[in-house]
Amino acid sequence: MATSATETRSERRFLGHPRGLATLFMTEMWERFSFYGMRSILVLFLAASAAEGGLGLKEGTAKALVGVYSAMVYLVTLPGGWVSDRVLGPRRAVLCGGAVIMLGHVALAVPGGAGFVYLGLTLIIAGTGLLKPNIATLVGHLYRLDEDARRDAGFSIFYMGINLGAFLAPLVVGTLGQRVSWHLGFGTAAAGMALGLLQYVLGGRHLNDGPPPRALSERERRHLREAVLAGCAAVAGVVLLGVATGTLTLDNVTWALAVIPLVVAVAYFGFMFFGSREITPDERARLRAYVWLFVAASVFWMVYDQAATELSTFARHRTDLSVGGWEMPSSWLQAINPIMVIVLAPLFAGLWVRTGPRLSTPLKFSVAMALCGLSFVIMALAAAEASHGAKVSVLWLVVTYLIQTAGELCLSPVGLSVTTKLAPKAFASQMIGVWYLAVAVGDAIGGQLTRLAGTALSEPAYFLMLGVVALATGAALAAGVRPLRAMMDEHRAV
Repeated sequence: MATSATETRSERRFLGHPRGLATLFMTEMWERFSFYGMRSILVLFLAASAAEGGLGLKEGTAKALVGVYSAMVYLVTLPGGWVSDRVLGPRRAVLCGGAVIMLGHVALAVPGGAGFVYLGLTLIIAGTGLLKPNIATLVGHLYRLDEDARRDAGFSIFYMGINLGAFLAPLVVGTLGQRVSWHLGFGTAAAGMALGLLQYVLGGRHLNDGPPPRALSERERRHLREAVLAGCAAVAGVVLLGVATGTLTLDNVTWALAVIPLVVAVAYFGFMFFGSREITPDERARLRAYVWLFVAASVFWMVYDQAATELSTFARHRTDLSVGGWEMPSSWLQAINPIMVIVLAPLFAGLWVRTGPRLSTPLKFSVAMALCGLSFVIMALAAAEASHGAKVSVLWLVVTYLIQTAGELCLSPVGLSVTTKLAPKAFASQMIGVWYLAVAVGDAIGGQLTRLAGTALSEPAYFLMLGVVALATGAALAAGVRPLRAMMDEHRAV
């Protein structure tokens, strides 16, 4: 049997796959370890008082900042993919991205005040934009074009690396951050990314390499430098204006940043519908169906990613974490989702194969929304019980995370699949970035909504509001399954 390009350089294998998959598996595992480890303690650190070693932000501001940070991480995958295609190439993009991420965690590990925190978050955002979309590209490059089955299996193994890192991160980084020092926790995240980079460099010979697929010409490079300088000047001007007028506050910055993903989403879809001549009428029909799925996914992530903000603070302050007289760190609860993904993903994959076309994509999305909504109705009950002053059982959060994981498996992998299916040919390579844009929109809105909890709305009312929004979105999708399926399949009737 013919071998792939990578296998011709080495006979060593990794679970029956090219040896390069082990390199990418470990790189992604350590990157996700650093990302989810830091995220498991970030909102707690931001809201902790100076006496507790934290930054001392108001809780609403801290949660809004985490929401905007999460939104920016996914938003920058769009320019990150472009930089790879036109400037660096995927292999160098992953290396540069990992190095920048590590420096970001190092900045967070320095006990130097707010300046180092904001610098660290900015570096992690920029580095993740380079690494996240391009490491998946390198996985795909390990296989020939006619190796679809092996490629799918390889991505499944790669996905396990993501969740293994996400599972270990709260247990290690969370424990050190909450029990020893916030900055030691962040430093551990930096060490994890450093290990990922080390083995990426050592295993680089097993990866396909080459120049950017569509490298910029010298003229385009000059225009890019001019555009970057103009952008930096514009940002500096806005900052100076904010300082001069006294409007440059953290709250105002988070509000402004939260608007960016919404503007980008509207602009992107607007261009595809009205500005591009490369999209056919059949593709435009499928794109109309995709817009509804995009909106539903944004609502899903708006609710689901409260795990890093509202659920994290609920676990810290409202939940009884004692086990036999010993109290576990609240960050440990964020390890429930990834281990449940590892356990349940094969079951859901088998379910989709068995049910085939009987369960359509819009119906799977509606089930995901219903499960997500149900999980927050449960949280509303937990918050109502906690409002009496006593801490609630940890089982409330365990059940919530379990139901949310089932919803995630109905939406996240299905959404990636349908994105590639409905993507217009001219935008095929960009549409995965558009899918991540749904996460950015949801996180941006969700981060600002957290300001309502405990202020404009009681905690039980806040959870109930989110649950009702998710349930209503799921009901609307369920009611529209038939017309959405017609739009998605319209091209086949021509």
